[in-house]
Amino acid sequence: MTAQTTPDTPATQTQKPSVLFVCVHNAGRSQMAAAYLSHLSEGRIEVRSAGSAPGDAVNPAAVAAMAEEGIDISANRPKVLTDAAVQDSDVVITMGCGDACPFFPGKRYEDWKLEDPAGQGVDGVRPIRDEIKTRIQQLITELLPAGTTTS
Repeated sequence: MTAQTTPDTPATQTQKPSVLFVCVHNAGRSQMAAAYLSHLSEGRIEVRSAGSAPGDAVNPAAVAAMAEEGIDISANRPKVLTDAAVQDSDVVITMGCGDACPFFPGKRYEDWKLEDPAGQGVDGVRPIRDEIKTRIQQLITELLPAGTTTS
């Protein structure tokens, strides 16, 4: 039997917490969130992202906005949301996927209300990126034990 955490309890050091970011196209918000979490947690949190109706490519404005932060998401590709991805995650953060997101008891769910960067240039994406970064920093403090977070 493996150790488990409850939705309100941070993972112990013996278990790496896992987070799934979900938006419709997996081309903007969820890609930026996943990249920030991977980068800022320095690999101490398992990160996934997916879309309920994945696009063909990551939004070029999102790629450019993240490059300004020193994070390269240019090789990322949108992925389809699966039940397995949800089941394998401790925290599921949705960003406008609505009823397309499957629900499994025992998971922590959050819905982040964020503007959709689709069709916007990099100037329009920057504020969305910055809001995501703020939320990711807060998420890290919630998921990792005190004294091990990064800024």
